[in-house]
Amino acid sequence: MKITVVGTGYVGLVSGVCFAETGIEVTCVDIDKKKVDMLLKGEVPIYEPGLDALLERNLEKGRIAFTTSLAKGIKGSEAVFIAVGTPPDEDGSADLKYVLGVAREIGRHMEDYKVIITKSTVPVGTSFKVKAAVAEALAKRGAELPFDVASNPEFLKEGSAIDDFLKPDRIVVGVESQRAEKTLKRLYKPFLMNGHPLLFMDIFSSEMTKYAANSMLATKISFMNDIANLCELVGANVDLVRKGIGSDARIGNKFIYPGTGYGGSCFPKDVQALVRTADEHGHSLEVLKAVESVNYRQKSILVHKIKGHFGENLKGKQFGVWGLAFKPKTDDMREAPSLVIIEQLLAMGAQVRVYDPVAMEEAKHTLKDTVVYAKDEYDACIEVDALLVVTEWSEFRMPNFRILEKLMNNKLIFDGRNVYDPEEMKDLEYTYYSIGRETVNGAKSVKKQSIVA
Repeated sequence: MKITVVGTGYVGLVSGVCFAETGIEVTCVDIDKKKVDMLLKGEVPIYEPGLDALLERNLEKGRIAFTTSLAKGIKGSEAVFIAVGTPPDEDGSADLKYVLGVAREIGRHMEDYKVIITKSTVPVGTSFKVKAAVAEALAKRGAELPFDVASNPEFLKEGSAIDDFLKPDRIVVGVESQRAEKTLKRLYKPFLMNGHPLLFMDIFSSEMTKYAANSMLATKISFMNDIANLCELVGANVDLVRKGIGSDARIGNKFIYPGTGYGGSCFPKDVQALVRTADEHGHSLEVLKAVESVNYRQKSILVHKIKGHFGENLKGKQFGVWGLAFKPKTDDMREAPSLVIIEQLLAMGAQVRVYDPVAMEEAKHTLKDTVVYAKDEYDACIEVDALLVVTEWSEFRMPNFRILEKLMNNKLIFDGRNVYDPEEMKDLEYTYYSIGRETVNGAKSVKKQSIVA
């Protein structure tokens, strides 16, 4: 079986490489010649654990190819996946110009029947806009070629995308014909041998499933962050509350860890797009609007605690920041809480030293020369007045606190991910602020005042 994947961003590249790993012949298309040349040499332009080795193996086996020519790329393919970006417009709606541009290009060059599948995260109804764009391009050619459209949303987590693709919780496919369903059953047959469910449904429902899934996860995060802030005010311990509610099978223990808010390429964009879709249909998604509001506020929670400790003027103060990516095992800086935190610290006159295991180069595109880029986590702590833990990378979990206290001006930590044990911090005589737990050796006023942005 031969397929084409248009777009070699995060979703497109992971999808293409993983399909090739099952023995399918894959051609990936991208307009960026520099990126295509890199991929043909086995160089991966994104950070995802294990992806480089998988790409190299499938290039050697001849199961995956890369080209800038869509006409060449779709020749002989039974299925064409559209996996290009859908960036948010200023109003929060998804920008479909790249998706529809690819659809028109497919219509200009296709020579036989194809299933055209949207893999990009798109609003409900987009597949039928894709269908209209393909049909229009065919009509301009005077060509009467059969085709189907389908929707196949991705559920990949950055940092574990390969396992998520090869061992999915579920595969969701929206189709409108038996022929398209038959083609996609063949395509996904290698994934079904281990019992992973393949769920066929109408296209509208499949498109909604993607947005609803990410919005539900974002809701759990914002809910837990809100509860954590209340825990501090009333004297409860969010760690115990989390365990208490997480043991309820109806709630579960995933996505209920408090922190500095969610970021990345999916949750912020998808929540905004779903809210916008609802507004366009005369329905207000009040819960998701609150989810956005809480998340926006939560990104400032560490700065709020810092102001409670030092006051509003941070001129002359220096802070070390551990973690820049929005989550571990990725270099993705999109909507990262670290950017909000650093921007606010700089605005109050502070200096900032930063370190992240993989996101340093990516961070330079945004932060430029406004911060000091440390060579490692300890270098980030030299002569700082406080350390901020923003991303819970594994290597930050058990630092040498004796070394830290020699490097830092103060034994002071603001932990945005609740990485450390307050009792241990108390024994080590650190002043320690975390999320939803009582402050250790800190300013009591921070606990008592309202949590505001």
